[in-house]
Amino acid sequence: MSNNYSELENLIGYKFNDKSNLDIAFTHKSYTNENLVKKHESYERYEYLGDAILEFLVSKYLFETYPNMPEGELTKLRASIVCEFTLSKLSRDLNLGSYGFFSKGERNTGGANRDSILCDMFESLLGAIYLDGGLEQADTFVKRLLLKDIEHKKLYYDSKSKLQEYSQKNNIVLQYNLLSENGPEHNKEYRVNVSLDGNVISEGKGHSKKTAEQNAAFEALNKLNIK
Repeated sequence: MSNNYSELENLIGYKFNDKSNLDIAFTHKSYTNENLVKKHESYERYEYLGDAILEFLVSKYLFETYPNMPEGELTKLRASIVCEFTLSKLSRDLNLGSYGFFSKGERNTGGANRDSILCDMFESLLGAIYLDGGLEQADTFVKRLLLKDIEHKKLYYDSKSKLQEYSQKNNIVLQYNLLSENGPEHNKEYRVNVSLDGNVISEGKGHSKKTAEQNAAFEALNKLNIK
């Protein structure tokens, strides 16, 4: 059980001393069940560690970067940065799903492209970097890949509320319409559009209705040039 991680290491800017850390970071629990591998060798423990490190590093960065921002705003900004949408998008940019070890069933039902799993894999990768290279390398990874274009990430996180504010301010009727719902129960894809006064502005997709609406709202803000 192993991958060639050279391309990934180039993308993340870190070369692992012990590649077995990456193997564990990308092993889904379905693989351990199917192949009788010890359960603690799935990525769940690495993801647990990476989640805690991520929250600390992002909190520290925001605390130092925005010295006058109150606690509530810092918390909201941190949530927009470490949300599932952002982390799963970064995982797709790094092609993490292709490195994953999954059971045949999990892979065949789209596990390698599921937002929740890709989010976990990003955090488990961070945990692996910390274990292999320490906190400084983990911090460099987070700053290089995640802590860029923060205002854009915040706009996505706030997209539904910002669009709601815009519609109320301009006395416009805002409506989300479910267009389709496809796929098996554990891996559904929803498609939603947004209309303002009956005029369709944008569409969005997601593995939950909420995510589809969020994506549609974000696209609407971009088209309306609302920041």
